[in-house]
Amino acid sequence: MKKTLLSFFLLLTFSGAIAKNRKVKVITPYGTMIIRLYDQTPKHRNNFIKLVKAHFYDSTLFHRVINTFMIQGGDPESRHARAGQVLGNGDTDYTVPAEFQLDLFHKKGALAAARDNNPQKASSGCQFYIVQGKLWTDEQLDQLENTRLGGRKIPLDQREYYKKTGGTPQLDQNYTVFGQVIEGLEVIDKIASLKTDSHDRPLTDVPVKIKLVRKFIFF
Repeated sequence: MKKTLLSFFLLLTFSGAIAKNRKVKVITPYGTMIIRLYDQTPKHRNNFIKLVKAHFYDSTLFHRVINTFMIQGGDPESRHARAGQVLGNGDTDYTVPAEFQLDLFHKKGALAAARDNNPQKASSGCQFYIVQGKLWTDEQLDQLENTRLGGRKIPLDQREYYKKTGGTPQLDQNYTVFGQVIEGLEVIDKIASLKTDSHDRPLTDVPVKIKLVRKFIFF
């Protein structure tokens, strides 16, 4: 029995490491962000990890930048794109089913999946954005609830985030949030402040490299 248990433990140790709340490192010319991927959104988490492991994002650009809103990347056509090229149409040949969670919302630093306009609100297989957002007042949030949110009430704890930290509450429950920047929030501000062309592409390219931060929990 002891030998069996030891063999089982060794098997788990060397081949069955289970990772929770995986982290990725997003490296840019303006600094590095560390992002925690949420376990509550396993389809998006696993897809993102798969792409990172395959070096899918290396040398792609943050191709769409809107100050006080978000920075968007992940378009494979942005890799080595020529100056002035209109970007944003590149994708994988699949989508990821929506994974909306009431407690995962668009506060500053949220990592979320971009998507086209489809009834299921399925996500792009590769394009993502990171929220910068803005600070909101109670009056603005009240108005948002009665207009774009169709009467849906923003939870009080989330209201406090939007008032003190900022974000984009108008996107909640419409785009899947699947991670959060836990280090390097200032990098978002630096990239979001760049000058852009009429298609919101930065005039200075912002290439990215994304790596896994390896930290495992063993049983």
